[in-house]
Amino acid sequence: MKRFDTINVIPLIDVILVLLAIVLMTASFIVKDSLDIQLPETQNSQSYTPPTDLPVIHLAINEQNQYFLDEKPLNFVEIEQQLVLLPKEQSITLSVDQKTDFGRFVKIIDLLKGLNLQNLTVLTESKTS
Repeated sequence: MKRFDTINVIPLIDVILVLLAIVLMTASFIVKDSLDIQLPETQNSQSYTPPTDLPVIHLAINEQNQYFLDEKPLNFVEIEQQLVLLPKEQSITLSVDQKTDFGRFVKIIDLLKGLNLQNLTVLTESKTS
């Protein structure tokens, strides 16, 4: 009977890399759901495909009417200070909870228009019939 002096670790490394890929893929979905925003439903919307030239800035307003910039809670003045620094072609996605005050939505849209940030996508849920 042949004696084994070494262990072949290549299959073990393959398994670890597959597990790492699975963890990294699911971790990105966990981050997206951390704000727990219930998007409004629409029937006539298109699928969102993020652009690849600049990283997308994510604005959000939750049910308690709190503002978030890339999931970091900020007040309106702080958001304005951050948005002033962005280039005019910056892509921005806006997620607004369906229970948010409409005035908060209008206020953030007015800010974006005032800063000439026109590359805006408002996220919604596609209504299934």
